[in-house]
Amino acid sequence: MSISIKSKVACGCFAAVVVLASACEPRRIPPMTVSDLMEDRVLLDGVLMKCNRDPGTVRSNSDCANARIAIERLAARVDPAAEAKRVEDFEKRREQLRMLQDRQRQEQEAKNPKLDAYHLPVIAVEPAPPKEPQPPTVSQTNQ
Repeated sequence: MSISIKSKVACGCFAAVVVLASACEPRRIPPMTVSDLMEDRVLLDGVLMKCNRDPGTVRSNSDCANARIAIERLAARVDPAAEAKRVEDFEKRREQLRMLQDRQRQEQEAKNPKLDAYHLPVIAVEPAPPKEPQPPTVSQTNQ
C-alpha cells in the first residue's frame, strides 16, 4: 500500500496549516504573581490603574486580585528604621509633655499651696477646766 503523492502533499499542507495556525495564536501570558508586582512598583501602579479605570478591559481578574494583595502586603511591611524613628519621636514628645505638665503643676501649687495636715506645727492643748455641778432645778427635785 503506497501512499500517493497527492495524499502526501495534502497531509503536508494540512500540517503546515496547523503549524501556522498555532504560531499565529498569541502566546498566553501567565498572570503576574504577587511577588513580581511587589518588586515592580510601576507595574503594580499600572495594573491597579487599569483595574480601577475599566475592569472589563483587564486581561484577567487574577491580575487585579494579585495587585490588591501586593498592595496590602506592601502596606503591612514595616521598615525597622522608620519604626525605630517613630518610637523615638513618640518618646521624645511624651517626655516633653510630661515636663510641661510638671511645670504647670508646680506653678499651680505655687499659686495655691496645699494645706498638709501631717506637716503642721504641733500646739499643746490645755485641758478644759472641770465643770462645776449645778444646783438641781425644780423639775429635778420633784421626782
